[in-house]
Amino acid sequence: MIELDNRTALTIDTTTIDAIANYLTKKEIELLITDSKEMRDINKTHRNIDKDTDVLSFPYEEMPMSPLGSIVISSSHVQTKAKELGHSTDDEIALLFIHGMLHLLGYDHEDDSGEMREKEAELIERFNLPKSLIIRTQG
Repeated sequence: MIELDNRTALTIDTTTIDAIANYLTKKEIELLITDSKEMRDINKTHRNIDKDTDVLSFPYEEMPMSPLGSIVISSSHVQTKAKELGHSTDDEIALLFIHGMLHLLGYDHEDDSGEMREKEAELIERFNLPKSLIIRTQG
């Protein structure tokens, strides 16, 4: 189940992200959609990186009945990438949500041997999403 906190004017259809979340976990996920200023603040506070980014993930400590974690998505990145790549904002949110979910589940593309990218590709195919995330993250 997704607990959505949309702090923007972006309209979001949660059908696909609900399906992705239910496929990957039975735990609750907090999803925050925010603007670039708040995203920059969150990134600076939690990662000491003073810039906006597209998606951040914050896993929660594993305890019975605890949520899996929080995913924060920047609405400005969603709108920019969706327009640039010619797909819907809901598709872009779903792509970023997959990336965030896999981080919550312990995947890390910076340390693994391609497992996270393989899982992203599998989920993109399964949920019939645009292939742009695969292309963007290769290399």
